[in-house]
Amino acid sequence: MKAGCYSNRELSWLKFNGRVLEEAADPRVPLAERLTFASIFQSNLDEFFMVRVGSLHDQMLYSPNLCENKTKMNSEEQIAAILGESRELCQEKDRIYFELMAQVQEQGGIELINFAKLSEEDAAYLEVYFNTEIRPLISPQVVGKRQPFPFLKNKEIYAVAALESKNSDKIGIVPCNNGLFDRLIQLKTEPNRFMLVEELILHFAPQIFDHYKIKSKSLLRVVRNADLGAEEESVFDEFPREEEADYRETMVELLKRRKKLCAVRAELSRAINEEVVEKLCEHLDLTKEQIFYTEAPLDLSFVFQLQDYLKTKPELFYERRVPQKSAMVRDDVPMMEQIAKKDILLCYPYESIQPFLRLLNEAADDPEVVSVKMTLYRVAKYSKVIEALTKAAENGKEVVVLVELRARFDEENNIEWSRRLEEAGCRIIYGLDGLKVHSKLCLITRKTKKKIQYITQIGTGNYNEKTSTLYTDYSLMTASTDIGLEALMVFNALSMGQICEPETKHLMVAPNGLRQGLIRLMDEEIAVSKKGGHGYIGVKLNSLTDKVLIEKLIEASQAGVKVDMVIRGICCLNPGIKGYTENITVISIVGRFLEHARIYMFGTGERQKLYISSADFMTRNTIHRIEVAVCVEAEPLRRRITQMFKTMLSDNVKGRLMKPDGNYVRRQARKKEINSQELFYAQAYEQAEKAQREREEKEAKEAKKAEKPEGSRKSAASHKASTPHKTAEKSPRQGGKKK
Repeated sequence: MKAGCYSNRELSWLKFNGRVLEEAADPRVPLAERLTFASIFQSNLDEFFMVRVGSLHDQMLYSPNLCENKTKMNSEEQIAAILGESRELCQEKDRIYFELMAQVQEQGGIELINFAKLSEEDAAYLEVYFNTEIRPLISPQVVGKRQPFPFLKNKEIYAVAALESKNSDKIGIVPCNNGLFDRLIQLKTEPNRFMLVEELILHFAPQIFDHYKIKSKSLLRVVRNADLGAEEESVFDEFPREEEADYRETMVELLKRRKKLCAVRAELSRAINEEVVEKLCEHLDLTKEQIFYTEAPLDLSFVFQLQDYLKTKPELFYERRVPQKSAMVRDDVPMMEQIAKKDILLCYPYESIQPFLRLLNEAADDPEVVSVKMTLYRVAKYSKVIEALTKAAENGKEVVVLVELRARFDEENNIEWSRRLEEAGCRIIYGLDGLKVHSKLCLITRKTKKKIQYITQIGTGNYNEKTSTLYTDYSLMTASTDIGLEALMVFNALSMGQICEPETKHLMVAPNGLRQGLIRLMDEEIAVSKKGGHGYIGVKLNSLTDKVLIEKLIEASQAGVKVDMVIRGICCLNPGIKGYTENITVISIVGRFLEHARIYMFGTGERQKLYISSADFMTRNTIHRIEVAVCVEAEPLRRRITQMFKTMLSDNVKGRLMKPDGNYVRRQARKKEINSQELFYAQAYEQAEKAQREREEKEAKEAKKAEKPEGSRKSAASHKASTPHKTAEKSPRQGGKKK
């Protein structure tokens, strides 16, 4: 029966992407935003096939009998199940897409058309447009016995035609997105009507291949394996670290190889000759089960261009939200001075990342700051964090930056940033063999005449200004000497190519200290419950897959510990199974912002221990990465995080409840609707406005107090002094804002 407690990781992820698709179908979500969710669903699915299915494909080739450790499915069984579930989801995506586009036409006046809907005038215009703007820039190819099959790039769209000739049938292929022309073509007579360029190219395939009769035609898109596991090993075998000085250039070589990995899925927009499908399968080394037929456009990223034309209708979008000033932070006091007095917690995207950027820039300019150390996993394209680190190095600080070059799909970006930081005088390190550095850790060391001071920042999300407005994350800034010394221990270990020792009190550091620390804390709650107390575990994660931790959670439930989990994505533990997980509740929140923060809570009241972390409960995080969790000790901060966690558990708008069979159901609002993300933003606005009022009132009082001595002197010099009311009127700062 215990086997029923587990869900397969890959199928659980597909359920998550199904919840994303539900947002595209939800009439409560503004129309333009629903288009965004449809596009996110597709890009998510692409990445899933590139990474997870790609990994299973490699496993099927090299270790076909290897089974995953929960549902005991081997790679072939998992791929078969994935293809079946994905096909159903894609059919649902098609249905939702056409519903959305019908509403876009009705509510926004925008229409995406095909040639069947064109007037003669528009058809003539598009033919001229094709011949003058498109045809000179395309590179068609005919594939036959003597003409080789071209390499089809990952996620690019091609027009494919079955060509009939006297000697033998051939295949015509035309790349449709070479970056030289716009994807959306605006009609001349009706500016609110558009055609996709690939549809235009496909329509004029008879003109492109005018020496052949076209038997059938379709658009084609291939998704390729992007899992670098086996490739990474082969590259480093060729360039051993002790012989190859430039690890960065080795990564560049690795990225070149990734572009040529095998295909894992192909999509066709129309039915095409069976002979063509067979040749595609043969060339791409795919089975027919890996061929998907889709009615919606093969790439939905164009919806963001359509949204630009809908901007005149704000009702089709979410209400504008701007990250607010934190009520904990004052603009007129240096950040290090404020942090020295109290720990500060920023909650993104509800609060702005600016206080942290201020801290970095102040550190860069402060003559008493001797070093800045930071781990970088993903940063913004135009990064203010990088600017601050560069400035610090140019000002003579020791700047040590661990740049993780293996941050998937950000490798090229990180390689370029590492070069720029190095050129600015920063010392760059790349982490450990076999272990990605995923922690979000920054340490500022300051040497004054009296002492050495540490300012430590530990977060749940990346140092990325853009995602800080889109992802929910926590950022803790503290002047705790104990935390600073433990952070220094982590950086020293990384600098020497070593793994941090597990003997830390305030931080839990993977791979040696995180899983062990979590098990110890869970065991404490199990002991409390067994003694008749109220054991409690609360966690917020992106994903739960680590079987060791799952089994400990099952043990906790069996001991009577109440376990509440808010898990956005993968959850391999099924809750509510009698005798095993009946004390476990799992909620998934999929909404406007990407839930990204990780919280670990153990016990309640005075017993509570609360951590924030960069790590999910996944083996890759707990065992195969450098991760950091920090104990939040300041009572106001623990109280705030706890209250937010309770609110998320009560979310009945975007929260879905996981059932014992692994499926999710929307929760019903019995009294009032609770949308946790919208509620947190409303609170952020309210707290920012309250803090502003309090600052203005304080400034007004200080201004009034500053006038009293002058008023007293006037009173002593003349018994006919002005009344208090008139004196107040003379003050230009009374009740006004400080300039």
